[in-house]
Amino acid sequence: MHHQHEESPLTITPDASTPTAPVPTHSTYQTRVADYWNTEENPVNLELGRIDDLYHHHYGIGAADRSVLDEPDAGLRRERITTELHRLEQDQADLLATHLGPLSPVDRVFDAGCGRGGGSVVANLRYGCHADGVTISAKQAEFANEQARKRGIEDKVAYHHRNMLATGFRTGAYAASWNNESTMYVELDLLFAEHARLLRRGGRYVTITGCYNDAYGRASREVSLINAHYICDIHPRSEYFRAMARNRLVPVHVEDLTADALPYWQLRKEADHLVTGIEDTFMTAYENGSFQYLLIAADRV
Repeated sequence: MHHQHEESPLTITPDASTPTAPVPTHSTYQTRVADYWNTEENPVNLELGRIDDLYHHHYGIGAADRSVLDEPDAGLRRERITTELHRLEQDQADLLATHLGPLSPVDRVFDAGCGRGGGSVVANLRYGCHADGVTISAKQAEFANEQARKRGIEDKVAYHHRNMLATGFRTGAYAASWNNESTMYVELDLLFAEHARLLRRGGRYVTITGCYNDAYGRASREVSLINAHYICDIHPRSEYFRAMARNRLVPVHVEDLTADALPYWQLRKEADHLVTGIEDTFMTAYENGSFQYLLIAADRV
């Protein structure tokens, strides 16, 4: 429980005079996750983000334009593949944002596990709202705040080096919140308790996540390989709904994006300059039914 944080003042931008706190981890495991993201310089994240300074740490959805593979000029081919993958990732971020509800510029939203900040910018561009992003990586928070400054939206969008399980933000201050592919790094009960605390009554929570399919049985070999690759722990689909129910989050919309997620991976596999070696594993996991890509939107009751 995080009741000790309930009286904390709402943070808009951290006081410049406050020294940066040490890594806000709760466990040795979280320290390892922070270390991973503090040193991560993956081209698949950085090169895609450079296109329009929207840096995403999630995968794409929708039909891919595979004609980019037919480009004869090698340099241009790389550029076109990169642009198309980024478009698919942007479509995923846009889909999540459309489910955040009828937000206005006075509303505040919370981006849990914000990475390099793309999702908060997408929400701000769409709704004009205030956004607080939280990441366990000091390097990511610094990078994301620099992007907000470059865009001139730092008065509206701020990123914080904090733990999404205990943010210290004010109870009930948020109209909407989300996790975009970051739930697999934490215990769902702790995570949803914090979202339920931060959201006002009737507020909207959205997650897009990979989860393992209970109907398959247990976690498949592919799911285990994905866990090892990202130092994460993919939850079963059923646990999302159980943990939400225990934490006053009632699903209002559930969408299986598995089929929509495959074209992204099929194209990324062809991108020699971007592959990370996990592409075949994702495709096999989606195809054999052991792994699903889900969007869940829930109301805070």
